[in-house]
Amino acid sequence: MKKRILVVSSANMDFVMNVSRLPFPGETVIEKGEYELIPGGKGGNSALAVERLGGDCVFCAKLGRDANGEALRALYASEGINLSALRSTPDAPTGLAAITVENDGTNRISIFPGANAYLNSDDAEEALLCYPDALLMQFEIPDEAILTAAHFAAKKNIPIVIDAGPARPDFPFDRLPPLEIFSPNEVETEIYTGINPNSADNALRAAVALQKIVKSHYYVIKLGNRGALVYDGKYYNIASPYEVKAVDTTAAGDSFTAALTLEYLRSGNIMRAARYANAVGAMVVSRLGASSSIPNEKQLSEFIAARGIEL
Repeated sequence: MKKRILVVSSANMDFVMNVSRLPFPGETVIEKGEYELIPGGKGGNSALAVERLGGDCVFCAKLGRDANGEALRALYASEGINLSALRSTPDAPTGLAAITVENDGTNRISIFPGANAYLNSDDAEEALLCYPDALLMQFEIPDEAILTAAHFAAKKNIPIVIDAGPARPDFPFDRLPPLEIFSPNEVETEIYTGINPNSADNALRAAVALQKIVKSHYYVIKLGNRGALVYDGKYYNIASPYEVKAVDTTAAGDSFTAALTLEYLRSGNIMRAARYANAVGAMVVSRLGASSSIPNEKQLSEFIAARGIEL
């Protein structure tokens, strides 16, 4: 039976601009690269990853009643995502992310939350009536929706996974129940702890520091092209990366955490899950776009087989 993951998070349309470099203040640059509108948002990316990788995803988010909202809803429906908890509001447009992608794959993202800011506690609590095997959230939605969902899940003994982006050092972490997995990336880790995880020793120091901020069974720090560090409060291990040419890192972290959650539910092995998630992340960064870069089960299996990867 498929593992059901409830994603309570954001849905955005991404305005992606492929640029050679960022303009200096006051400068205008005529680019030869392309631009396009691509479905995205941390929650939307995670929901698509769960569904494409063989999970059963229920997506709780809020859209505007506009063309972008209609396009996102149509995409999610076509992918087989359960939309029983997807809502629309007339009070704001669908969330928008303006993304610049440079030649080396580096991205910079400015988010306009729009309808995401209207996702509320009632929406989150109602969504949890779907009886998921795990709850996955990020920080692009209001605090109260996150806290309500987390406490409802904790009462039902549903594992809680938080992908800790975007970095929210002001988030009331002391109001969260114990989590199963807390997973920031390198930048988020440094913002939360003041420690740059630029080496194995520093990554471990940062993981230990995260324990003082939020209670979790596992801390999984996404280290980009250096893989991921997994820490359980006593021991740590590194899930090695898989070398690819980075084209666009958009959606890599979202897909990593979705894959990590899904494989952890299926196998019960956090290191296997981290290696699996690294493979998904490697495929995502080697492709352009957010939702368009997320692989399906068949594509991932071919990638793993071609490289002789042992999970």
